Amino acid sequence: MEGKWLLCMLLVLGTAIVEAHDGHDDDVIDIEDDLDDVIEEVEDSKPDTTAPPSSPKVTYKAPVPTGEVYFADSFDRGTLSGWILSKAKKDDTDDEIAKYDGKWEVDEMKESKLPGDKGLVLMSRAKHHAISAKLNKPFLFDTKPLIVQYEVNFQNGIECGGAYVKLLSKTPELNLFHDKTPYTIMFGPDKCGEDYKLHFIFRHKNPKTGIYEEKHAKRPDADLKTYFTDKKTHLYTLILNPDNSFEILVDQSVVNSGNLLNDMTPPVNPSREIEDPEDRKPEDWDERPKIPDPEAVKPDDWDEDAPAKIPDEEATKPEGWLDDEPEYVPDPDAEKPEDWDEDMDGEWEAPQIANPKCESAPGCGVWQRPMIDNPNYKGKWKPPMIDNPSYQGIWKPRKIPNPDFFEDLEPFRMTPFSAIGLELWSMTSDIFFDNFIICADRRIVDDWANDGWGLKKAADGAAEPGVVGQMIEAAEERPWLWVVYILTVALPVFLVILFCCSGKKQTSAMEYKKTDAPQPDVKEEEEEKEEEKDKGDEEEEGEEKL
Repeated sequence: MEGKWLLCMLLVLGTAIVEAHDGHDDDVIDIEDDLDDVIEEVEDSKPDTTAPPSSPKVTYKAPVPTGEVYFADSFDRGTLSGWILSKAKKDDTDDEIAKYDGKWEVDEMKESKLPGDKGLVLMSRAKHHAISAKLNKPFLFDTKPLIVQYEVNFQNGIECGGAYVKLLSKTPELNLFHDKTPYTIMFGPDKCGEDYKLHFIFRHKNPKTGIYEEKHAKRPDADLKTYFTDKKTHLYTLILNPDNSFEILVDQSVVNSGNLLNDMTPPVNPSREIEDPEDRKPEDWDERPKIPDPEAVKPDDWDEDAPAKIPDEEATKPEGWLDDEPEYVPDPDAEKPEDWDEDMDGEWEAPQIANPKCESAPGCGVWQRPMIDNPNYKGKWKPPMIDNPSYQGIWKPRKIPNPDFFEDLEPFRMTPFSAIGLELWSMTSDIFFDNFIICADRRIVDDWANDGWGLKKAADGAAEPGVVGQMIEAAEERPWLWVVYILTVALPVFLVILFCCSGKKQTSAMEYKKTDAPQPDVKEEEEEKEEEKDKGDEEEEGEEKL
């Protein structure tokens, strides 16, 4: 029984720790120390083993493409060479913010774990930014896949802004790059408020009209929030295949996939048929599924004038009811204000207060019977509803062949592009971009990722805290984990101590008094032992005398 009470106390202690966690940082430190002590005790009980070697230091080396690429830039030369800043102005925008005057720099991350690893940094907030670079050669959508990959780190988090890239169609004047510059594909993360997006948009050319229309990929099922909030560098990859399939990866894991023909909004190909815009619903078209029964008749005893509520005739006035006393009376302690002007303010009257005589009475004033539901109330009579024999269903316009119909079975064959650009607005500064690559060979792209993003990941892993530190960090985000830690670490230790240290319980006389069941004759056994001992002592004394 005592063990159960101690267990309950331990659970209460765990709950108290969770409640106190947010307000007392010192408690976190104490708990971490306790967890460290427990883990050290457990480790001390294990056989001595050789300590694992410390994490090797990660040395940075600029990645180099291992094959032919259309574009690649690691920014490790430390300059914006090859990149062109836009001097354009944004249309339909106030002059104060219309210019693309956001600042770009090549620099290391603020908390870089790889000295020498530089990237392109969006430095300004609340400004328009635009920068672009030409490809080594235009990308033609023929029989080769398209792979676009780059890294992003939201060093200060992200409030509202994007970090997507645009693959620009033929644009000879990159210094005039702006939001309406034609692009073939837009790809990358974007966030505002609590809306976390990972765009994949391509502009499809209508073969009949020549007009371009944006096609948006379906939203990923994965939770994207962490990629925007954890302040880690994430790798974004888009793969388009000649069979119209596509994959979107984050950190080399697929988060979205589909087919250009089936998974884009609006669809690439329009419907073969459309509703006739000239068709009109006939005036006699009946869409009513139910109608009032025309043969129904109101019953003779149906009283539509009967009220819904009537006075309760069985109610009686409570004894002691003060009929002649009003519920409210003038406040006898109130005084007319000195500045009261009866000519301007009218005759002064004391404010009303609850009648003190009514406090001890069941009520004051004229007593009225309470209202109850009228058992004879039926309300206004309406005929019952029946199926409409003339029901024709919900009218819809007839279908006609779509005059704008076309069928493009190879949407992968998009408009060629010859440049890459970033045209962004952001309310957060210090967005870090790195290791852009555009290629047609997955192996080359993976090698580039391993030599760039892979080193960042390894460096982050080497700098991460140990097991206890990770447990503490997780509990700071989810305070309920403290209870889990106590139950999984402290509780087993407590139970071991409880069962190892508790000896066999001695039966007390007080406990015997709590039951009427027969008990062993302990006293008689003890008396017999005493008598045998005394008898033995007497025999020994007799022998000594002899």
